[in-house]
Amino acid sequence: MRKDVDLKKKAVVLLSGGLDSSTCLAIASHKKFEIYALSFSYGQRNNPELQSAKQLAKSFNVKKHQIMNIDLSVFGGSALTADIPIPERDLDQAMNSGIPVTYVPGRNLIFLSLATAWAEVLGVANIFIGVNSQDYSGYPDCRVEFIEAFNKTANLATKAGIDGKGFTIHTPLMLLTKAEIIKKGTKLGVDYSKTITCYNPDETGRACGKCDSCLLRKKGFKEAKISDPTIYQK
Repeated sequence: MRKDVDLKKKAVVLLSGGLDSSTCLAIASHKKFEIYALSFSYGQRNNPELQSAKQLAKSFNVKKHQIMNIDLSVFGGSALTADIPIPERDLDQAMNSGIPVTYVPGRNLIFLSLATAWAEVLGVANIFIGVNSQDYSGYPDCRVEFIEAFNKTANLATKAGIDGKGFTIHTPLMLLTKAEIIKKGTKLGVDYSKTITCYNPDETGRACGKCDSCLLRKKGFKEAKISDPTIYQK
């Protein structure tokens, strides 16, 4: 019985080092989970975010922080992993409709699959991911339908699932706006100055201020009426 209790209090948290994943980490910590954080170096432009992930993991006293190397740039197909220009716009310009070029094919599918594998090895039943279907960039792997389908698949495709010790994918940010996420994270003690959300930061980690991710972040802080601590490129 004690093993089952411990199982319920442990969680694998996907941690990119950005605004959403850091808030998700804070929520899992607030819920008193023993946290195993998983980050990926996947050939992305935004490599400084991994330094942010390391700082955040220390701030929230995670049990173990694993950074895994997988090179999705060998496939390309995304402005984040290939030599494709990242779209820039001003805050008052509308975001383009459809799936943007910053979509990385299969990214959350891959990340959740690897998180599930690690969770099974650890004997952990809970997996947290900071996907959001409200203020998002049109990515198909950030939707409720995808998470529900993956959760079912994970429990069908693993020994833990077959043995009745399956997984629960937690998406506490799914139905929140960016402003609501920022308010929640601020309340839980997230230092957003340590997070990097930008698709195209410079070598020091300063945000470009023009990509969709930066503009969603700016909009969120503005609507939350909280000062944006992000350091932007001049």
